[in-house]
Amino acid sequence: MSDATPDHVIPPRRDGLSEDDRSWRYGEGVARVRSGNPRGEVWAVILAAGASRRFGGSKQFETLRGVSLVERVVATATEVCDAVVVVLPETSSELDVPVTATVPGGVTRADSVRCGLAAVPGDAEIVVIHDAAHPLASTGLFRAVIEAVEGGAAAAVPVLPLAEAPKHVEDDRVVKSPPLEGLHIAQTPQAFRARVLRAAHAEAPQAIEDSVLVEELGETVVTVPGDPANVHVVTRRDLVVAERLVDLVD
Repeated sequence: MSDATPDHVIPPRRDGLSEDDRSWRYGEGVARVRSGNPRGEVWAVILAAGASRRFGGSKQFETLRGVSLVERVVATATEVCDAVVVVLPETSSELDVPVTATVPGGVTRADSVRCGLAAVPGDAEIVVIHDAAHPLASTGLFRAVIEAVEGGAAAAVPVLPLAEAPKHVEDDRVVKSPPLEGLHIAQTPQAFRARVLRAAHAEAPQAIEDSVLVEELGETVVTVPGDPANVHVVTRRDLVVAERLVDLVD
């Protein structure tokens, strides 16, 4: 965010947070900024703006042990990162936990990443992108990807080896069977050198995840061991699985 004085100041929220919490409007969105506007080296962008069509509702606001998925992720990111930006649906600009900023998302995931990046200051060194749909990501996993980028990589991605035989299917027919060897499943959080991530998004490309765009730049993307407990909540069945795992990770 810019250090310039905002054009419009919105009255303080009445949500039980400290009186220092303020709401600032900038650009076309609303950013909610903690007093002091921290400009840390490592910023997290939490993606929680998706429509969750396969889930059948706004899964980011579903709860695990009474805490919403997005708020669980914010709590984890806050322990590790210097600042946290949350990208929310246009109709939901409030959270019950303090964050550095909230901004409205875009039409696609990549659009929402760019909305979050717009709230990250230019002098940030590392940006961590994480989906609220991975509510059980650990602080250790956040630290692993951040440390890999601090060690010189352009990006770091947690991965798990693919355990089942993959099939490329078209019209209910198998058209190709790629070899299992070397194939992995990518998770979030994913960490990036900030300047590299901005370059990857400079032409507003579309991609299902950001490391693909960094690969296309020819930059180095390294991997760290993923976590089987870091489940991706896509359907309501996945939420049930997460509920059974939550005691193992808390």
